[in-house]
Amino acid sequence: MDEKQITDIAREVLNIELEGIAFLRDHLGKEFALLVEKCISVLENGGKIVVCGLGKSGHVGRKIAATLASTGSPAIFLHPVEAMHGDLGMIQKGDILLTLSYSGESNELVSVIVPAKRLGVPVAAFTGNPASSLAKLADLTVPMTVTREACPFNLAPTTTSTATLALGDALAMTLMRLRKFTKENYGRLHPSGAIGRAITMKVGDVMRSGEHLAKVTPEMTVKEAILAMTKAHGGSAVIVDGEDRLLGIFTDGDFRRKADDDMAILSRKVGDYMTRNPASVRSDSLAVEVLKIVEERHIDDVVVLSPEGKVAGIVDIQDLPGLKLM
Repeated sequence: MDEKQITDIAREVLNIELEGIAFLRDHLGKEFALLVEKCISVLENGGKIVVCGLGKSGHVGRKIAATLASTGSPAIFLHPVEAMHGDLGMIQKGDILLTLSYSGESNELVSVIVPAKRLGVPVAAFTGNPASSLAKLADLTVPMTVTREACPFNLAPTTTSTATLALGDALAMTLMRLRKFTKENYGRLHPSGAIGRAITMKVGDVMRSGEHLAKVTPEMTVKEAILAMTKAHGGSAVIVDGEDRLLGIFTDGDFRRKADDDMAILSRKVGDYMTRNPASVRSDSLAVEVLKIVEERHIDDVVVLSPEGKVAGIVDIQDLPGLKLM
Protein backbone atom coordinates (compact mmCIF):
# COMPACT_ATOMS: atom_id res chain seq x y z
CA MET A 1 0.00 0.00 0.00
CA ASP A 2 1.51 3.33 -1.03
CA GLU A 3 1.49 6.68 0.75
CA LYS A 4 -1.50 8.04 -1.18
CA GLN A 5 -3.67 5.04 -0.34
CA ILE A 6 -2.81 5.38 3.34
CA THR A 7 -3.55 9.11 3.47
CA ASP A 8 -6.73 8.62 1.44
CA ILE A 9 -8.06 6.23 4.10
CA ALA A 10 -7.16 8.69 6.86
CA ARG A 11 -8.83 11.57 5.01
CA GLU A 12 -11.97 9.48 4.54
CA VAL A 13 -12.14 8.87 8.29
CA LEU A 14 -11.66 12.56 9.02
CA ASN A 15 -14.27 13.55 6.44
CA ILE A 16 -16.83 11.16 7.92
CA GLU A 17 -16.22 12.54 11.40
CA LEU A 18 -16.41 16.12 10.12
CA GLU A 19 -19.68 15.21 8.43
CA GLY A 20 -20.97 13.84 11.73
CA ILE A 21 -20.09 16.98 13.69
CA ALA A 22 -21.60 19.18 10.98
CA PHE A 23 -24.83 17.14 11.14
CA LEU A 24 -24.87 17.51 14.93
CA ARG A 25 -24.26 21.25 14.64
CA ASP A 26 -27.09 21.73 12.16
CA HIS A 27 -29.57 19.79 14.30
CA LEU A 28 -28.70 21.32 17.66
CA GLY A 29 -31.95 22.61 19.16
CA LYS A 30 -33.86 23.81 22.17
CA GLU A 31 -32.89 20.76 24.26
CA PHE A 32 -29.29 21.95 24.39
CA ALA A 33 -30.39 25.44 25.46
CA LEU A 34 -32.56 23.92 28.20
CA LEU A 35 -29.60 21.86 29.42
CA VAL A 36 -27.40 24.94 29.58
CA GLU A 37 -30.04 26.83 31.57
CA LYS A 38 -30.43 23.90 33.97
CA CYS A 39 -26.67 23.60 34.46
CA ILE A 40 -26.38 27.32 35.19
CA SER A 41 -29.13 27.05 37.79
CA VAL A 42 -27.42 24.04 39.41
CA LEU A 43 -23.98 25.65 39.45
CA GLU A 44 -25.18 29.01 40.77
CA ASN A 45 -26.83 27.20 43.67
CA GLY A 46 -23.63 25.41 44.65
CA GLY A 47 -24.20 22.14 42.81
CA LYS A 48 -22.00 20.35 40.30
CA ILE A 49 -22.28 18.47 37.03
CA VAL A 50 -21.77 14.71 37.40
CA VAL A 51 -20.82 13.13 34.08
CA CYS A 52 -21.49 9.40 33.73
CA GLY A 53 -20.70 7.01 30.89
CA LEU A 54 -19.34 3.55 30.13
CA GLY A 55 -16.84 2.26 27.57
CA LYS A 56 -15.83 4.85 24.97
CA SER A 57 -18.49 7.18 26.36
CA GLY A 58 -16.81 6.82 29.74
CA HIS A 59 -13.43 7.86 28.34
CA VAL A 60 -15.05 10.83 26.63
CA GLY A 61 -17.01 11.61 29.79
CA ARG A 62 -13.81 11.93 31.82
CA LYS A 63 -12.53 14.51 29.37
CA ILE A 64 -15.83 16.42 29.37
CA ALA A 65 -15.85 16.54 33.18
CA ALA A 66 -12.24 17.74 33.20
CA THR A 67 -12.97 20.46 30.65
CA LEU A 68 -16.02 21.63 32.56
CA ALA A 69 -14.10 21.77 35.85
CA SER A 70 -11.14 23.62 34.35
CA THR A 71 -13.36 26.27 32.79
CA GLY A 72 -15.32 27.22 35.88
CA SER A 73 -18.15 24.67 35.92
CA PRO A 74 -17.53 22.28 38.86
CA ALA A 75 -17.82 18.73 37.54
CA ILE A 76 -16.75 15.17 38.30
CA PHE A 77 -16.84 11.87 36.43
CA LEU A 78 -18.80 8.94 37.89
CA HIS A 79 -18.26 5.39 36.62
CA PRO A 80 -21.72 3.75 36.45
CA VAL A 81 -20.56 0.35 37.75
CA GLU A 82 -18.69 1.90 40.68
CA ALA A 83 -21.75 4.07 41.32
CA MET A 84 -23.80 0.96 42.06
CA HIS A 85 -21.20 -0.15 44.59
CA GLY A 86 -20.99 2.97 46.73
CA ASP A 87 -19.78 5.77 44.49
CA LEU A 88 -23.33 6.98 44.15
CA GLY A 89 -22.43 8.95 47.26
CA MET A 90 -20.49 11.30 44.96
CA ILE A 91 -23.87 12.67 43.84
CA GLN A 92 -25.65 15.09 46.13
CA LYS A 93 -29.00 16.79 46.00
CA GLY A 94 -28.55 19.97 44.02
CA ASP A 95 -26.30 18.35 41.40
CA ILE A 96 -27.22 17.37 37.85
CA LEU A 97 -26.33 13.98 36.34
CA LEU A 98 -25.24 14.09 32.69
CA THR A 99 -25.35 10.61 31.16
CA LEU A 100 -23.61 9.65 27.92
CA SER A 101 -24.63 6.72 25.72
CA TYR A 102 -25.09 6.80 21.97
CA SER A 103 -27.32 3.73 21.91
CA GLY A 104 -29.07 4.73 25.12
CA GLU A 105 -29.33 1.06 26.06
CA SER A 106 -26.30 0.61 28.33
CA ASN A 107 -27.78 -1.38 31.22
CA GLU A 108 -25.12 -0.25 33.69
CA LEU A 109 -25.76 3.41 32.88
CA VAL A 110 -29.55 3.09 32.92
CA SER A 111 -29.29 1.41 36.33
CA VAL A 112 -27.80 4.58 37.82
CA ILE A 113 -30.69 6.82 36.85
CA VAL A 114 -33.38 5.61 39.25
CA PRO A 115 -31.15 5.76 42.37
CA ALA A 116 -29.98 9.22 41.27
CA LYS A 117 -33.57 10.40 40.92
CA ARG A 118 -34.33 9.10 44.40
CA LEU A 119 -31.66 11.52 45.59
CA GLY A 120 -33.58 14.33 43.92
CA VAL A 121 -31.01 14.79 41.16
CA PRO A 122 -32.21 15.78 37.68
CA VAL A 123 -30.88 13.60 34.86
CA ALA A 124 -29.83 14.76 31.41
CA ALA A 125 -28.68 12.56 28.53
CA PHE A 126 -26.58 12.83 25.40
CA THR A 127 -27.81 10.02 23.16
CA GLY A 128 -28.26 9.23 19.49
CA ASN A 129 -31.48 7.36 20.18
CA PRO A 130 -34.29 9.59 21.54
CA ALA A 131 -36.52 6.52 21.86
CA SER A 132 -34.02 4.60 24.02
CA SER A 133 -34.43 3.49 27.63
CA LEU A 134 -31.99 6.20 28.70
CA ALA A 135 -33.94 8.93 26.91
CA LYS A 136 -37.23 7.76 28.42
CA LEU A 137 -35.83 7.86 31.96
CA ALA A 138 -33.93 11.13 31.61
CA ASP A 139 -35.58 14.42 32.50
CA LEU A 140 -33.90 16.09 29.54
CA THR A 141 -32.44 14.51 26.41
CA VAL A 142 -30.12 16.23 23.95
CA PRO A 143 -30.27 14.22 20.69
CA MET A 144 -26.88 13.76 19.04
CA THR A 145 -27.60 11.57 16.05
CA VAL A 146 -24.83 11.27 13.47
CA THR A 147 -25.00 9.90 9.96
CA ARG A 148 -22.50 7.04 10.27
CA GLU A 149 -19.42 5.79 12.07
CA ALA A 150 -16.01 6.17 10.47
CA CYS A 151 -15.48 2.46 11.09
CA PRO A 152 -15.81 0.51 7.79
CA PHE A 153 -18.20 -1.88 9.57
CA ASN A 154 -20.15 1.06 11.04
CA LEU A 155 -19.58 -0.50 14.46
CA ALA A 156 -16.58 0.94 16.37
CA PRO A 157 -17.47 4.20 18.15
CA THR A 158 -15.62 6.81 16.10
CA THR A 159 -17.89 9.53 14.75
CA THR A 160 -20.20 9.06 17.72
CA SER A 161 -17.44 9.45 20.31
CA THR A 162 -16.07 12.49 18.47
CA ALA A 163 -19.55 14.03 18.35
CA THR A 164 -20.06 13.37 22.07
CA LEU A 165 -16.75 15.02 22.86
CA ALA A 166 -17.57 18.02 20.66
CA LEU A 167 -21.00 18.39 22.26
CA GLY A 168 -19.36 18.31 25.68
CA ASP A 169 -16.96 21.04 24.59
CA ALA A 170 -19.90 23.06 23.30
CA LEU A 171 -21.57 22.74 26.71
CA ALA A 172 -18.41 23.73 28.59
CA MET A 173 -17.63 26.72 26.39
CA THR A 174 -21.24 27.96 26.42
CA LEU A 175 -21.33 27.78 30.22
CA MET A 176 -17.95 29.46 30.37
CA ARG A 177 -19.15 32.45 28.35
CA LEU A 178 -22.59 32.79 29.91
CA ARG A 179 -21.17 32.58 33.43
CA LYS A 180 -18.55 35.19 32.49
CA PHE A 181 -15.59 33.00 33.39
CA THR A 182 -12.52 35.15 32.69
CA LYS A 183 -8.98 34.47 31.57
CA GLU A 184 -7.83 35.35 35.09
CA ASN A 185 -10.26 32.79 36.54
CA TYR A 186 -8.85 30.22 34.14
CA GLY A 187 -5.31 30.96 35.27
CA ARG A 188 -6.22 30.45 38.93
CA LEU A 189 -7.35 26.91 38.10
CA HIS A 190 -4.04 26.20 36.33
CA PRO A 191 -1.49 27.58 38.82
CA SER A 192 1.29 25.12 37.95
CA GLY A 193 1.11 25.38 34.18
CA ALA A 194 2.58 27.89 31.78
CA ILE A 195 -0.92 29.18 31.07
CA GLY A 196 -1.54 29.88 34.74
CA ARG A 197 1.77 31.63 35.22
CA ALA A 198 1.21 33.81 32.18
CA ILE A 199 -2.28 34.78 33.28
CA THR A 200 -1.99 35.15 37.04
CA MET A 201 1.60 36.09 37.84
CA LYS A 202 2.04 39.81 38.36
CA VAL A 203 5.17 41.87 37.80
CA GLY A 204 5.29 42.46 41.54
CA ASP A 205 5.62 38.70 42.03
CA VAL A 206 8.78 38.43 39.92
CA MET A 207 10.59 41.73 40.46
CA ARG A 208 13.73 42.27 42.51
CA SER A 209 13.22 44.71 45.36
CA GLY A 210 14.61 45.68 48.76
CA GLU A 211 18.26 44.71 49.15
CA HIS A 212 18.18 43.16 45.67
CA LEU A 213 17.44 46.53 44.07
CA ALA A 214 20.30 48.95 43.40
CA LYS A 215 18.76 52.39 43.76
CA VAL A 216 20.88 55.57 43.64
CA THR A 217 20.46 59.32 43.15
CA PRO A 218 21.88 61.16 40.12
CA GLU A 219 24.45 63.01 42.27
CA MET A 220 26.13 59.78 43.35
CA THR A 221 29.23 58.68 41.48
CA VAL A 222 29.43 55.91 38.93
CA LYS A 223 31.64 54.04 41.38
CA GLU A 224 28.93 54.24 44.05
CA ALA A 225 26.37 53.03 41.55
CA ILE A 226 28.56 50.05 40.64
CA LEU A 227 29.07 49.21 44.31
CA ALA A 228 25.30 49.36 44.82
CA MET A 229 24.82 47.02 41.84
CA THR A 230 27.42 44.62 43.25
CA LYS A 231 25.73 44.61 46.66
CA ALA A 232 22.35 43.90 45.05
CA HIS A 233 23.86 41.18 42.82
CA GLY A 234 22.34 42.90 39.81
CA GLY A 235 23.45 44.30 36.50
CA SER A 236 21.85 47.71 36.74
CA ALA A 237 21.16 50.64 39.06
CA VAL A 238 17.94 52.63 39.01
CA ILE A 239 18.39 56.38 39.37
CA VAL A 240 15.68 58.13 41.39
CA ASP A 241 14.94 61.57 42.77
CA GLY A 242 14.29 62.39 46.41
CA GLU A 243 10.75 61.03 46.18
CA ASP A 244 11.75 57.71 44.60
CA ARG A 245 10.50 58.77 41.18
CA LEU A 246 12.25 57.28 38.18
CA LEU A 247 14.88 59.39 36.46
CA GLY A 248 16.92 56.81 34.59
CA ILE A 249 18.91 53.58 34.62
CA PHE A 250 22.62 52.79 34.50
CA THR A 251 23.79 49.28 33.59
CA ASP A 252 27.07 47.39 33.76
CA GLY A 253 26.99 47.47 29.96
CA ASP A 254 26.87 51.26 30.06
CA PHE A 255 29.91 51.28 32.33
CA ARG A 256 31.94 48.95 30.13
CA ARG A 257 31.24 50.99 27.05
CA LYS A 258 32.14 54.31 28.72
CA ALA A 259 35.14 52.96 30.65
CA ASP A 260 36.80 51.88 27.41
CA ASP A 261 37.27 55.55 26.61
CA ASP A 262 37.89 57.01 30.05
CA MET A 263 38.22 55.27 33.45
CA ALA A 264 37.75 58.66 35.09
CA ILE A 265 34.04 57.96 34.68
CA LEU A 266 34.20 56.25 38.09
CA SER A 267 34.41 59.56 39.90
CA ARG A 268 31.77 61.36 37.89
CA LYS A 269 28.06 61.65 38.56
CA VAL A 270 26.05 58.67 37.44
CA GLY A 271 23.28 61.07 36.37
CA ASP A 272 25.53 62.22 33.52
CA TYR A 273 25.64 58.72 32.06
CA MET A 274 22.25 57.27 32.86
CA THR A 275 19.68 56.34 30.22
CA ARG A 276 16.73 58.64 30.67
CA ASN A 277 13.13 57.43 30.36
CA PRO A 278 14.02 53.73 30.61
CA ALA A 279 11.50 50.97 29.99
CA SER A 280 9.14 50.57 32.91
CA VAL A 281 6.05 48.63 33.88
CA ARG A 282 3.60 48.81 36.78
CA SER A 283 3.90 46.28 39.57
CA ASP A 284 0.25 45.25 39.17
CA SER A 285 0.66 44.42 35.47
CA LEU A 286 0.81 40.82 34.29
CA ALA A 287 4.34 39.42 34.25
CA VAL A 288 4.01 38.60 30.56
CA GLU A 289 4.03 42.34 29.88
CA VAL A 290 7.73 42.29 30.76
CA LEU A 291 8.34 39.73 28.03
CA LYS A 292 6.72 42.00 25.47
CA ILE A 293 8.91 44.93 26.50
CA VAL A 294 12.09 42.82 26.50
CA GLU A 295 11.35 41.43 23.05
CA GLU A 296 10.33 44.76 21.53
CA ARG A 297 13.18 46.86 22.96
CA HIS A 298 15.93 44.23 23.20
CA ILE A 299 16.86 45.12 26.77
CA ASP A 300 17.82 43.09 29.85
CA ASP A 301 16.22 45.12 32.65
CA VAL A 302 12.78 46.66 33.12
CA VAL A 303 12.09 49.08 35.97
CA VAL A 304 8.97 48.40 38.02
CA LEU A 305 6.81 51.26 39.26
CA SER A 306 4.21 51.20 42.01
CA PRO A 307 0.63 52.30 41.20
CA GLU A 308 1.67 55.68 42.65
CA GLY A 309 4.47 55.98 40.11
CA LYS A 310 7.39 55.36 42.43
CA VAL A 311 10.21 52.89 41.82
CA ALA A 312 9.26 49.56 43.41
CA GLY A 313 11.76 47.17 41.86
CA ILE A 314 13.36 45.85 38.72
CA VAL A 315 12.90 42.76 36.57
CA ASP A 316 16.10 41.18 35.28
CA ILE A 317 15.71 39.06 32.17
CA GLN A 318 17.98 36.45 33.76
CA ASP A 319 15.26 35.69 36.33
CA LEU A 320 12.54 34.89 33.80
CA PRO A 321 13.68 31.39 32.68
CA GLY A 322 13.83 30.24 36.30
CA LEU A 323 10.27 31.42 36.78
CA LYS A 324 9.33 29.52 33.59
CA LEU A 325 8.16 32.71 31.92
CA MET A 326 10.58 32.28 29.01
